Amino acid sequence: MKKLLLAFLFLPLLLMAEVRDLNIAGFEKLKQNGIPVIDIRTPMEWKETGIIDGSHTIMFFAPDGSYNVQEFLHRLKQLGIDKKTPFILVCRSASRTRMLGNFLNEKMGYENVYHLTGGILNWKAHGKPLVPYKP
Repeated sequence: MKKLLLAFLFLPLLLMAEVRDLNIAGFEKLKQNGIPVIDIRTPMEWKETGIIDGSHTIMFFAPDGSYNVQEFLHRLKQLGIDKKTPFILVCRSASRTRMLGNFLNEKMGYENVYHLTGGILNWKAHGKPLVPYKP
């Protein structure tokens, strides 16, 4: 009975999903399988480092910290991403993608949100290629 009670108490925590971490190998595998990559950094950041080839550049947080959820969701929809479609978020170090991914999952109902652990900094540290950003 005690085990059943504990399982019942922790069930909501188990059901509450969150953004899923991807290491480099996991990221590359999903990307090769056609899972869209959304780079949420700013245009200045895209120009500074380049982007992962094939990424869709959709800024979420402006340099001043502001954001437009509806515009971002509209852009996802334009890419054919709905609440069940898996996609990968990328930012500089993964702090913004963790925050946004958890928000999309917990508050907006997106079920398959991934993010690249360590972001572009991790990608670069592993010697992975970047391509120039072209607006």
